[in-house]
Amino acid sequence: MDAKEISLYFHIPFCTRKCPYCHFYVIPDRAEHRALLLKSLLLEWERLTEKTSEYEIVSIYFGGGTPSLFGAEAVDTLLRKISSSASLTKDCEITLEMNPENVTHSLVNSYRAVGVNRVSLGVQSLVDDSLITIGRTHSSSGALFAIEQIQKAGIDNLSIDLMMELPSQTPESFQKTLDQLEKLPITHLSLYNLTIEPHTSFYKNRKNLSLPSAEEGLDMLKRATSHLEQIGLKRYEVSAFAKPGYFSRHNVGYWTARPFFGLGPSAFSYFAGKRFSNCANLNRYAKALRSGKSAIDFVEKLSYPQNVCELLAVELRLLKGVKMDKHDLPEKTKETLLLLTQEEYLEEKEGRLKLTEKGLLFYDFVASEIV
Repeated sequence: MDAKEISLYFHIPFCTRKCPYCHFYVIPDRAEHRALLLKSLLLEWERLTEKTSEYEIVSIYFGGGTPSLFGAEAVDTLLRKISSSASLTKDCEITLEMNPENVTHSLVNSYRAVGVNRVSLGVQSLVDDSLITIGRTHSSSGALFAIEQIQKAGIDNLSIDLMMELPSQTPESFQKTLDQLEKLPITHLSLYNLTIEPHTSFYKNRKNLSLPSAEEGLDMLKRATSHLEQIGLKRYEVSAFAKPGYFSRHNVGYWTARPFFGLGPSAFSYFAGKRFSNCANLNRYAKALRSGKSAIDFVEKLSYPQNVCELLAVELRLLKGVKMDKHDLPEKTKETLLLLTQEEYLEEKEGRLKLTEKGLLFYDFVASEIV
């Protein structure tokens, strides 16, 4: 009998700056904070070993923040602890998020040496004006340098993040970023539009921002999907593109309800039909673990039919679609799916329900109708 699969996510929320669009909890990069977080993560992992004993770990993801600030030695300590008490697949995907301004050849090489085999790089744009607008401290040349160092260090599975619909961005300026991608040694790309969240400086200044129109945003998306397909990055999820064999195993797990444990302050988990998250504050998180208490401060288990409807909406993010006989859907949802199919947002092929080209453009609407 094959072992069941599970993923791990480590939230390492260190940061040296605050982006105007970022609303996440971050921790100042200090030695005492790094030491406290490592000790706490080890304690949290020890509590999870019994629950993970029946599983094989298929992916491990270090996110943040800027988790590369944590240090290769700390990541090595965690990976050794995990491998000594759990089963990892032979090709376990181990991803580390990095920001271009922190990348050096020696840094990447140190992470590769301890087992990191995939890097996700927060490029966001290859146009300097756009980078300045969103408060990034790297330049386009700095992003290209970082990509070069990652390649030279021997990590050949490289994903980059790009953003569109930025203030003052036009389809033409966005095209300047797209035109530079073909020559880059990337295997995966995640494409996001700017979302202005409450409690950010962008939100407070939103009336003064010159944002692209809906038509310009649609133009950018169409340009991106067309161009990325042309250079061999196949769209496999609403916002993700990859070369053959390089789909993100970790992210695919999110869309297919693979169980995962999130470790660290404010980290989310999904296990046994429940989703839950840790408290956000590092000191409160660490104190709870030291005292033998749970660091979890939020738990939710959806009841039927909300649970199956939400899972269906999430799975539809994948372009391969969803097997129609997989979920026990209520009649009301079946009626909604029929209507969405008649309106050409969805289509059924070979027993799978999929987003159409129109549905891909309006996924948020489709999901809201289903949920």
